[in-house]
Amino acid sequence: MALTITKEDGTGQTDANSYADVADGDAYHAGHLYATAWTGATADNKAAALVMAARLIDAEFQFNGVKASDAQALQWPRSDCRDPDAVATSSSAGVVASNVVPKGVTDATCELARELLLLDRPSAPPGEGIASDWTSTAGKKYSKTDIRPILPRLVQSLLSKYGASVSRSSSVVRLVRA
Repeated sequence: MALTITKEDGTGQTDANSYADVADGDAYHAGHLYATAWTGATADNKAAALVMAARLIDAEFQFNGVKASDAQALQWPRSDCRDPDAVATSSSAGVVASNVVPKGVTDATCELARELLLLDRPSAPPGEGIASDWTSTAGKKYSKTDIRPILPRLVQSLLSKYGASVSRSSSVVRLVRA
């Protein structure tokens, strides 16, 4: 049975499983220089990659503000999430509307889905974390700096204006303006 994507549209759906659907992914990758993994994938694999991408984003990223509803399935939509690109007016106060999933979150989902089609990012590759300059014959020397992040840098960058990675080894630094 084929996977059904239920895209979060900003209403706080209880059964949403992605921030993007296959049509969003196709549109995003139409302007992507390295889209071959996406364009060559079946619709079922694209759907599975988008659902997995949303799971990983929700697990690996702590967004600002709070969920708009306790009943919603995903982290978005959110209330009181500051948007550094929004013009603060008397009605918006420079935050993402509580009935919106920002384009950056949708784009990050599409980008991560393409990455997942290329590589099993959640699994560590053989040799990851083992230092190449072994100094002991008694065992292996481990390097904490040689660990691939689950969320690639581009995905972290797309999401960084709305929160921060829960990983301490994140390459994204959060800037807070007063």
